[in-house]
Amino acid sequence: MFDLKSIFSSDGILSKQITGFRTRPQQLEMAQAIADTIEKHQMLVAEAGTGTGKTLAYLVPALLGGGKVIISTGTKTLQDQLFKRDIPSVRAALKVPVTVALLKGRANYICHYHLERSVQDTHFSFINRDEIQYLQQIERYASISKNGDKSGLSEVPENAAIWQQVTSTRDSCLGSECPSYKKCFVMEARKQALMADIVVVNHHLFFADVMLRDEGLSELLPACNTVIFDEAHQLPETASLFFGESISTGQILDLARDAKVEAIQAAGDFLGLPDAIAAVEKAARDLRLAIAVDNTRLSLAAIKQNSGFCDALDNLLEKLSSLTKLLEHQAERSEGLENCRQRAASHLYLIQRWRDETEMQDHVRWIEVYHQALQLNATPLSIAGIFQKQMVASPRAWIFTSATLSVKKNFTHYSDEMGLAAAQTACWDSPYDFAEQALLYVPTGLPEPHHKTYTDHVVQAALPVLRASRGRAFFLCTSLRAMQRVYELLLAADEFDFPLLLQGQGSRSYMLERFRALNNAVLIGSQSFWEGVDVRGEALSLVIIDKLPFAPPDDPVLSARIEKINNEGRNAFMEYQLPRAVISLKQGAGRLIRDEMDRGVLMICDPRLTTKAYGKQIWQSLPPMKRTRELTEVERFFSVDNDK
Repeated sequence: MFDLKSIFSSDGILSKQITGFRTRPQQLEMAQAIADTIEKHQMLVAEAGTGTGKTLAYLVPALLGGGKVIISTGTKTLQDQLFKRDIPSVRAALKVPVTVALLKGRANYICHYHLERSVQDTHFSFINRDEIQYLQQIERYASISKNGDKSGLSEVPENAAIWQQVTSTRDSCLGSECPSYKKCFVMEARKQALMADIVVVNHHLFFADVMLRDEGLSELLPACNTVIFDEAHQLPETASLFFGESISTGQILDLARDAKVEAIQAAGDFLGLPDAIAAVEKAARDLRLAIAVDNTRLSLAAIKQNSGFCDALDNLLEKLSSLTKLLEHQAERSEGLENCRQRAASHLYLIQRWRDETEMQDHVRWIEVYHQALQLNATPLSIAGIFQKQMVASPRAWIFTSATLSVKKNFTHYSDEMGLAAAQTACWDSPYDFAEQALLYVPTGLPEPHHKTYTDHVVQAALPVLRASRGRAFFLCTSLRAMQRVYELLLAADEFDFPLLLQGQGSRSYMLERFRALNNAVLIGSQSFWEGVDVRGEALSLVIIDKLPFAPPDDPVLSARIEKINNEGRNAFMEYQLPRAVISLKQGAGRLIRDEMDRGVLMICDPRLTTKAYGKQIWQSLPPMKRTRELTEVERFFSVDNDK
């Protein structure tokens, strides 16, 4: 067994090789627990507070433990950071000859087949002249790139519409029937992953590919000895998404677009096809238009009240059924038409299943409405049993780690939701001195959060704190509506001249760059800035949270799960809603202290923190900061900084 104590010591190989490395007892303990878990093929759920250094704590035993390791992260950004920076640093320090592969979802790789189709397609309707220029740049890049990863072509914006035409989806990939199969970038990335010792994926890819066995990764999991989930608090949400079923009008419109191109190129003499495609296209758009509102989730019960929606769904089923039959007669004329036939049949099956009252009894059916698309969803009421089956398939180590998995160091909620009853649990506090570095402020005199002018009162309470902190703040809101209102009120506030940044005014990375550069800005954000954001130093000295982040009870999946738990004679609020809110709040609060030199105030505006019995459970789950309800104490805290 390797000697972790000497590796993590103040004069060990990590301290000699890695800039800024500091010895932390928590990090060593965590690394030892992970090494033990890997050796014994066990399960470990590990919470490590900010600053513990959990990345090194799992990378060192993973690289030294031998065997194949899959590391799954919460975001592509963290994926790239692990692959390009963290793993190379640790590998160099340990001098171990492990091979590493980065694997992303297929939408990140250029598809030769679809690129060629787009270049050849004279009927293609490009949005503007830029798209044609982008297509030419992509074509040149694809001819010289070794991996075809679109992140390597920064000249074409990540959100450019052309990417949809030159990448494949699970639906539109021709697989081994593709004429460009031998030079496929996705297949090459998979080949590298199969040969590598360490494979870095993200949660979406792990569940979409390994669990559903539909992206060719089914060979990866059986071969691996260890699976490590970083940012594991995101897993219940991601697993629910992929263990369910969904079909969107966007997928149907993509099918119509591809079928149109294939029909022109391979079945130009078959006159019935263009009309049938146009009818499906119109039916899909009509279904979206049957719901008048944008960006909402609706339960099955609510949808049943809308006869226009039910009629539009019937019409789409009829038109899709007709197109499927026509494609059956033409499929043999090209691989592309055969692919369209399979997709049409699959989409038809999923819509029929969603519609059928007798199907999916243990799922909750609901719809999500976006600006231009609508998605039919069926989500399992519980994911524990499904995930458990995946884990017991063959012996290996499973490690789940994050800064936020427990409520007052109790992991029951997380373990129950993920089906991890047999897992060991461990918790390491942050090494930072929160009692000295941070202050928790809960203002007095605020109304209950359901009050119609609640956000206005929050801003009034926040203004003197923002002036005392001289800006340098994140104002985190639990809804987009509240975020917009906060922005309007601060914009109109007297004697308030700090720069205001609003989520959506640019990409998250651009907003953070601006925030750091300005050094006195107030960034108003919602979900995007609650986690995965790291601003060290004085630029961020205040985090304001408008209210406790309870998920809206009218969310169809949440309300169905609450009903199920309560029907079983349990308490859904204490067992499910409260722990989820605590974990989310810990993520938001975690933005404040990111370094041992940071100082700052966490202002939580929700009066329920002090008026409700469960409030104590919430603040006891936060890092051990000094607490106050007095504005003067907050001003004194900041005046110490200002005097320096």
